[in-house]
Amino acid sequence: MTHFPFLRQDFAASLVVFLVALPLCVGVAVASGVPAELGLVTGIVGGIVTGLLRGSSLQVSGPAAGLTVLVLEAVTEFGLATLGVIVLAAGVLQLAMGALRLGRWFRAISVAVVEGMLAGIGLVIIAGQLYAAAGLKAPASGVDKILGLPGAALDAFGTAAPVSLAVGAGTVAVMVGWRHLPKQARTVPGALAAVILATAVTLAFDLPVATVEVNGLIDSVRPPGADALGELADPAVLGTVLAFTLIASAESLFSAAAVDRLHDGPRTQYDKELMAQGAGNAVCGVLGALPMTAVIVRSSANVAAGAKTKASRVLHGVWLLLFAALLPGALALIPLPALAGVLIHAGWKLIPFRGVATLWRGHRGEALILVVTAVAIVTVNMFEGVLIGLALSVAKTAWETSHVGLEVVDKGAGPLQAHLSGNATFLRLPKILDSLEALPQDRPIVVDVSGLHHLDHACRTALETWAERHSAVGTEPVRVTEPAKTAP
Repeated sequence: MTHFPFLRQDFAASLVVFLVALPLCVGVAVASGVPAELGLVTGIVGGIVTGLLRGSSLQVSGPAAGLTVLVLEAVTEFGLATLGVIVLAAGVLQLAMGALRLGRWFRAISVAVVEGMLAGIGLVIIAGQLYAAAGLKAPASGVDKILGLPGAALDAFGTAAPVSLAVGAGTVAVMVGWRHLPKQARTVPGALAAVILATAVTLAFDLPVATVEVNGLIDSVRPPGADALGELADPAVLGTVLAFTLIASAESLFSAAAVDRLHDGPRTQYDKELMAQGAGNAVCGVLGALPMTAVIVRSSANVAAGAKTKASRVLHGVWLLLFAALLPGALALIPLPALAGVLIHAGWKLIPFRGVATLWRGHRGEALILVVTAVAIVTVNMFEGVLIGLALSVAKTAWETSHVGLEVVDKGAGPLQAHLSGNATFLRLPKILDSLEALPQDRPIVVDVSGLHHLDHACRTALETWAERHSAVGTEPVRVTEPAKTAP
């Protein structure tokens, strides 16, 4: 015991994390359009492989609700066989980025973009899982999912859908109410308790609802073949690989930052954590399983349960492996609307309602980026929605940092002195030119740019053009001095 001083705490924490992870692994897999066992495979790899590697000692990895929409799109468009290749390539990219020490740069991504991404994912998950809870097939696009809900509600009457919806709604109700129970009762995670209760009610009353389809762990694992590897030549597949890499990396490293705030232990080594995630995704790709990220729900449960070392997350992977190997038939008893309820609850928690309100009060530009990113993900797709958010964030930052001031000094005799200060970029060029063109046309002018910290090529060219034009109509030529610092 002296060699493992925290074994008791880590063992207890691993059981809690296993119970939290089990319904989420299965639910994410089913919602992603893949066999339920593949969700367990990703959870096992996240625990045993990624859990053994260095990076963040207490955060737990596995299949994430945040990637559900992207995985479903990939499986629908390219097929299950190509999913493994996409995940493998994303893992290799993460390994390369970690080796190049790029992990810390993911912390530079705007929080508004990340929260907007999660909000968009949450909205699509909720809309899609409402169909699953009713036993209906969901439309492909996010917009169609949302717009089709009223029609789906009308179609559901007169079928078994109301019973299925009741099971899903009951699952959500149990999860919401579970946190209000005494602490002793909450030893069992709410998601697991809700799924067990829904399963028991379905069996007891022989309810006409669909259950999880079981293929067997070995049969579900299908490593990608040479034909699937050839799909990497498709630009659309490469775009999906980049989307997997960007989103999985950002979600994992933001989760690591959040977990660091929950405990006083060793801080995350971001580059090594990115390599650990890459190694896990590479193994998942070889096995043809789902992609993984670090998941804040499991990670926070791990910390709250008293985990002290990485042993807890490794053991949780062992428990998932034993469950998948010894009790595969138990999966076939789980009603699908119960899993839909788990995902609806998870999707709701992804939407940062308080964050939007806080940003709107203090930083409306950031709030707008969050909302636009979420709407873009719902209306376009995951990858392009995130790119739109990133582009808006960069444009906002460029606009805010390109402040420029113009002070005109008129000493009566001699030329007017126009002093520019700040950062003169093309974004502020209309303002600069409007101010200069408002100056008297019949006076000589000296434009002093020595107070500028930055003068880009567009502004320099525009100033020279304006000077030539003003000199042609003025009594004396315009002179433009050299800045103290110019653009490289």
